[in-house]
Amino acid sequence: MSDADLEEIRRARLQQLRQQGGGGGGAGGEEGQEDQQKQREAEARSHILSQILTPDAADRLGRIRLVRESRATDVENRLIMLARSGQLRSKVSEDQLKDILTAISEQQGARGADGSGEGGGDSVGTIKVQRKRGGWDDDDDEDLLDL
Repeated sequence: MSDADLEEIRRARLQQLRQQGGGGGGAGGEEGQEDQQKQREAEARSHILSQILTPDAADRLGRIRLVRESRATDVENRLIMLARSGQLRSKVSEDQLKDILTAISEQQGARGADGSGEGGGDSVGTIKVQRKRGGWDDDDDEDLLDL
């Protein structure tokens, strides 16, 4: 699909949403405006991200969003900031996205370690298995054999 096709689909969908929202009544006018504002911001974000991410990187970011919404939002904010400041020379690849994720993870871990963050990265990203000990000893094995 070309960019013109995608833009036409967006316009048609926006027109459809406006028609559906227009018949709801006059009581929720402010809420409707806020929803429209949020929708416009979301469209602007997705448009910027589609321009600066390769398809593989966009897929990875989508999978991250399924698992941890806040991490995906942090990455998106960082990418948009880099794009607006002109620091991105080309589209961000999946490997570059992994590097950004690693940097964000380390940054959040450092914030948690010095007490200025929100909890620390190790407790969130690490699984620790503790097995119960005790209850069995060497004599118990022999008792089972005597049956």
